[in-house]
Amino acid sequence: MPPIHQHSPQDPSGHQASIAAHLIFLIAAACGLTVANLYYAQPLSGLISAALGMPESQSGLIVTVTQLGYCLGLLLIVPLADLLENRSLIVWMTRLLAVALLLLPFTSHPMPFLLAIWLVGLLSVSVQILVPFAAHLAPIAIRGRVVGNVMSGLMLGIMLARPVASLVAHVASWRAIFLLSAGIMLILSVVLGRMLPSRQPTTQHSYAALLRSMGSLLISIPALQRRAFYHACMFGAFSLFWTVTPLLLAAPPYGLTQGEIAVFALVGVAGAISAPLAGRIADRGWIWPATLLAMAFASAAFLATWLVSPSMLFVVVLAVAGVVIDFCITANLVLGQRVLFVLAPEHRARLNALYMALFFVGGALGSAVGGWAYAHGGWALASTFGAALPALAFIVCLTEKGARKPS
Repeated sequence: MPPIHQHSPQDPSGHQASIAAHLIFLIAAACGLTVANLYYAQPLSGLISAALGMPESQSGLIVTVTQLGYCLGLLLIVPLADLLENRSLIVWMTRLLAVALLLLPFTSHPMPFLLAIWLVGLLSVSVQILVPFAAHLAPIAIRGRVVGNVMSGLMLGIMLARPVASLVAHVASWRAIFLLSAGIMLILSVVLGRMLPSRQPTTQHSYAALLRSMGSLLISIPALQRRAFYHACMFGAFSLFWTVTPLLLAAPPYGLTQGEIAVFALVGVAGAISAPLAGRIADRGWIWPATLLAMAFASAAFLATWLVSPSMLFVVVLAVAGVVIDFCITANLVLGQRVLFVLAPEHRARLNALYMALFFVGGALGSAVGGWAYAHGGWALASTFGAALPALAFIVCLTEKGARKPS
């Protein structure tokens, strides 16, 4: 893709700025490589807890602590992108993330490990500074397309992290994936420091004022409220699906091994292709109908699994449902960001932080509900909840005033 020329919103003199294909690729790759650090430990929690002498019942703390760090980073660190020079902030966060990752393989007790992986979650929020950074560089006419391309990289990182971690642990050990990622983060920090352009925000507020303003932004911007609710429902369905399906496939009559379940998880990678498609659709002003379609297909994907009785054919249908659900969730995420990223640029990082934090809560609830529902009613009850979440968002989206107008 050739360089895309624009009049920079930060350049009062009207000089031309540009965003080139290699820069979009770099930001997308950085997002994917960084966000993967949130998910490496998920399939390895049993191995890690055993090595650290943690009771099996506490192995879930490894994932929970990482998520808590990420949520806190969204609320406390991402707003700094509206105050501090963005390139330096991203580079230093990536360097510190490498240090935190380097601590993980050398810890032999639970508390130091949990503290280090909490820091990994906290510092991985640099991806949520990179995404609005890309939006800032892109002219509004193609902003959705650029954000979609960047989100493809992010979603690939999420979807590939689990199977890659399982494969590395199978070949070497669970410690190897963290050593490998620490090295990658150090290299990435050097490349980002050399390749990213400088961006100095124009806000004159203090850090405390920025934090206080987040509540006001949430209350005063209906678009943020709606898009966060829509994607909380969608991400809840996504988290429910990928929490329950490993349990389902490991149990009779399927009895898949962890390696086979990791291969099954690779089907979700196909969903990442929806990000650039959604970005192009958003740029054409079709955000509202595309949002409704994403919700409808996500709900239908759960219901489609009811049509097949337990058999190997069911596994195939489940895999197709996984592709559809991932496709729809990725598309809806990009559509929501496109809505938010045409708002005031001085609020962009905080809007993105609020959006992510709110739907991340939906994902956590989806996982919890999915585990409970599967334990009490199997796939039938879990998939009912899974279908209901996008259906609820669909109903609320129908009430959106002025939605048929191009966004």
